[in-house]
Amino acid sequence: MTQLIHTELVRLECKKWASEGINIKSEVRDSRNGYKAGALTAGMKHSYVEGCEFVVIFDADFQPEPDFLERTVPFLAHNSEIALVQAGWKYVNADECCMTRIQEMSLNYHFAVEQKSGSSIHGFFGFNGTAGVWRISALNEAGGWQDRTIVEDMDLAVRAHLNGWKFVFVDNIKVSNELPSSFRAYRYQQHRWSCGPANLFKKMAMEIIHKENVTLWKKAYLVYNFFFVRKIVVHIFTFVFYCLILPATVIFPEIEVPKWTTIYIPATITILNAIATPKSFYLILYWILFENVMAMHRSKGTLIGLLETSRVKEWVVTQKLGEYNTLRENLISHYSFPERLRWREIMVGMYLFICGYYDFVFGKTYLYVYLFLQSTAFFIVGVGYIGMSVPS
Repeated sequence: MTQLIHTELVRLECKKWASEGINIKSEVRDSRNGYKAGALTAGMKHSYVEGCEFVVIFDADFQPEPDFLERTVPFLAHNSEIALVQAGWKYVNADECCMTRIQEMSLNYHFAVEQKSGSSIHGFFGFNGTAGVWRISALNEAGGWQDRTIVEDMDLAVRAHLNGWKFVFVDNIKVSNELPSSFRAYRYQQHRWSCGPANLFKKMAMEIIHKENVTLWKKAYLVYNFFFVRKIVVHIFTFVFYCLILPATVIFPEIEVPKWTTIYIPATITILNAIATPKSFYLILYWILFENVMAMHRSKGTLIGLLETSRVKEWVVTQKLGEYNTLRENLISHYSFPERLRWREIMVGMYLFICGYYDFVFGKTYLYVYLFLQSTAFFIVGVGYIGMSVPS
């Protein structure tokens, strides 16, 4: 019913603008085959696309400014080597709860470290799937959108980059959008964002290595740095090391862990995140603890992508509440306590708590401070007291 209402609202809005002489159309597919990649491919097959040079993509919750195209298209019009202009994001509900503030910190760090830095050195960065303008000729040359994974945006960007096309990230153009407010929605989103890249890595690694007329440096960067380190190792290492191995060192003191893995690298990453979102500096401890909890879900998604298990192509639309939803208070769901339990988080929390208690009683370090805090974070998520609780 909700989807039908949204479709009708879009149709009425398009009809209003068409009555004023604007060339605008609304198209709806009969199925979800291929998910977003299938929808984009179907959209590009319409006859009116033949006369177009560029295509702009927005997810449903994105709200671009009226001058968005005036500020982005000139990059493409004046440089024939550019295939994509990617705009930044800003969030209409960043202050809604602690979970949305933490998401803002992580995304600001992503834009600053991966996309802004990549663009500044004319290097590769992934397309975010929205708030971007593509040159249609570059899109078609790369083979268009493919539904072999659930990250059609990253897939297209890698293929276009291998064909020699350049991307531009414009930091001073930001498009308003909404962060997922419930942990359930955020968890599904993070599954897609971790499972998809890992699965794409499995499918494209050899394709990248054997691609002709591509420098060895570019191949090494894509395979090792972009995919292997950032999309696979980071997730698995964060959870396995900080939530499994490090706690075990208090029980097995013969396991020696170098300080650079426990202090220097985490401190550097923490400082970079604080710089990216200075207004949320006071939440940096919560960010560390929550990111370690999410590393468990991201690790699971990464392994699903690599092993191609049953959930490898699971696509659940990220639930958003809407910036101006006057019925938000009525949407709050009062689940009974047992329905909110997440046993994986609770079990990891128990493991951390036991290790912390052992260190507190028998240990000679202060690692129990971290272990008690991290176990508390797992317990909070485990009993559902994180984000907004909304109906399915």
